[in-house]
Amino acid sequence: MQSVQAKSISTQNKAIATPEKFMHPMLNIAVRAARAAGDVIVRQMDRVQDIPVLVKSRNDFVTDVDKAAEAIIINTIHTSFPQHAFLGEETGATGNSDYQWIIDPLDGTTNFLHGYPQFAVSIALRHKGILDQAVVYDPLRQELFTASRGQGAQLNNRRIRVSNQLTLEGALLGTGFPFRDNDILEDYLNTFRAFFPMSAGIRRAGAAALDLAYLACGRLDGFWEFRLNIWDIAAGALLIQEAGGLVGELSGGVNYLDSGNIVAANPKLFKVMLKALRDMPATTI
Repeated sequence: MQSVQAKSISTQNKAIATPEKFMHPMLNIAVRAARAAGDVIVRQMDRVQDIPVLVKSRNDFVTDVDKAAEAIIINTIHTSFPQHAFLGEETGATGNSDYQWIIDPLDGTTNFLHGYPQFAVSIALRHKGILDQAVVYDPLRQELFTASRGQGAQLNNRRIRVSNQLTLEGALLGTGFPFRDNDILEDYLNTFRAFFPMSAGIRRAGAAALDLAYLACGRLDGFWEFRLNIWDIAAGALLIQEAGGLVGELSGGVNYLDSGNIVAANPKLFKVMLKALRDMPATTI
């Protein structure tokens, strides 16, 4: 088992500075958009109790802050790339282009509304269906996770890697409860039972984009969840891949962006997690 201190030292030893001026031009624009959206979000923290809330579905909320953050992201990117298409949580799909920006302006809205400091801006770019650029930005901690395909992943412009945890014993896992879908609760509990007895612990923080970013930098060793939306996981998936990890469905398949069912970890632990899932009772998911 690798200690937290050892993980931190390992991460620091591997860190390599990559200044923003050397970023891919499209990633630079995404970073600018994420920071602008983060400013919008943070400015509203002191008046959360006064923000109108719309219930989209059971336990799924949207606020004027989500909408304003998404608008500033789209406007910032559109100014530089007017021909690109967008897929936003609040505005849906617009445009027709080989380049599509996938946006979650405030992942962790419920946390935000309760003053719970775990939420983020998530922006990904797909080119011809392949994830190419990624930003996950935590505006409270001012932690900026970025990745470009083939160029590695960074946290505040320093290279990051997934952990080297080899087994479930001693692994710290992240997950998300099926808070909207009671019909899969038993299936989820079966996966929980498969992992919990062997792991060092399981965390449910409520913002999948940040969970995936944390996995990319070694703060979590593995992650799984069901029925996420593409904007929850697109940026985080590329971060993990560029940090040396693997992302797939519970069966090991690669259609996680469509199904929303995701398992992620470093290559060794990824195989261990898939085996644990294969050995549990069959799920209906």
